[in-house]
Amino acid sequence: MALIRVENVDKSFPSRHGSISIMRQITFDVADADFVAIVGPSGCGKSTLLRLLQGLDRPTAGRILFRGRPVDTVCAQMAMVFQSFALFPWLTVRENVAFGLEALGQSPERIASQIERYVAVTGLEGFEEAYPRELSGGMRQRVGLARALAVEPAVLLMDEPFSALDALTAESLRDEILQLWRDPQLPPEAVILVTHNIEEAIQLADRVVVLSRRPGRVLAEVKVDLPRPRDRKSQAFYDLTDRVYSLITAGGPAAAAEPSPGEPMAPEQGL
Repeated sequence: MALIRVENVDKSFPSRHGSISIMRQITFDVADADFVAIVGPSGCGKSTLLRLLQGLDRPTAGRILFRGRPVDTVCAQMAMVFQSFALFPWLTVRENVAFGLEALGQSPERIASQIERYVAVTGLEGFEEAYPRELSGGMRQRVGLARALAVEPAVLLMDEPFSALDALTAESLRDEILQLWRDPQLPPEAVILVTHNIEEAIQLADRVVVLSRRPGRVLAEVKVDLPRPRDRKSQAFYDLTDRVYSLITAGGPAAAAEPSPGEPMAPEQGL
C-alpha cells in the first residue's frame, strides 16, 4: 500500500469571472522512504498541492489517501516547512519548537524531551532562548525544521524551503535534510519537496513529478537513479536536469515520449 495516493485530483477557485482551474487530474503515489520533488512553472499549483496533501484544503474533485484512508481533515502525521519560515516572532526558539507539540496536547515531559532532541538535531543548541529576529535566515529555517520534526511526522512537506536563503546556507541545509531523512532513528518516513530549482530537485529527490503550466497536470515522473552524494558537474546529472527543464518548457505530455538517443537516465513514466 502506498503511503500517500493522489487520485485524479482537481482544484479550482471561484473568481468574479467564474472558477479558475489550478490543477487537473493529478495522480501519483508516494511510498515509504520516498523523497519526491514536485517541479513546474509558477502558478501550476505546487504549493496548493502540498496544502491538499496535508488536509489544509480540499480538492474540487478526486481524492487523497494517507495509508489507505481519505485525507478529509488536517493530517497530524504530516508536517510542513514553509518558504517564509512562518515562525511566531514573539516566541523564543524553544517556544516555537514546542508549538506543534502543545497543539497536540503532549505532556510537559514529552515536550521538553522533544525540544531537547530536535534542537540538537538541527544545530540550534545555545539558541533556545533567542527570538526569530535575532537569528539569520538559515537559523530561522532550522527552527521551522525543528518544529516540524518535533512532532515526528510520517511525511515532511517542504514548500520552497531554501529559496529565501543564500547559496551556501541553502547547500548546507540540503545536505542536512538528506542526512536526517536517511537516518532510520529520525522522522520522517517520506519527504515531499516543492521547488522551482530543477538542480535542487535532482540533487535531493528519488523521483521528480513534473507539472505543466496552469492548470497543472502531471507531465511525467522522472526517476533519479544517481548515487548519493550526487555530482552536479557530471554528465548524467546535467542530462537529467536538462530533461526536466525540457519537459517543463515544452509543457505537454508529448515531451515525455521523446527521450534523446543514448540519454544516460532512468526511464520516465507518464501519468
